[in-house]
Amino acid sequence: MYAIIETGTKDTGGKQFRVQEGDIIDVDLVGSDQQLAFDKVLFLHDGNTPQVGLPHLPKCVVHAEVIGEVKGPKVIAYKYKKRKNYRRKIGHRQRYSRIKITKIAVG
Repeated sequence: MYAIIETGTKDTGGKQFRVQEGDIIDVDLVGSDQQLAFDKVLFLHDGNTPQVGLPHLPKCVVHAEVIGEVKGPKVIAYKYKKRKNYRRKIGHRQRYSRIKITKIAVG
């Protein structure tokens, strides 16, 4: 059984993930809650019949637990203007919450 879930809000940008029980994924930073529930399930396949939500499936919830916090790869932003002696180098590392999918509950 697998599901496609949507995480985040319009402010943080919604991202979609294909998950199964036992999967470990990195999502945008969430609070220190140890248990999470994703109710925005877009698609569910239980092995026989696929179910497509319009836009979400009611009564379907994906439960997860927060494992910890990790950092993504370093991204370098470099500004340069030729012959003007202008150079700016800025680095950034995004923080993510690593979560483990514990259960896919179908209403």
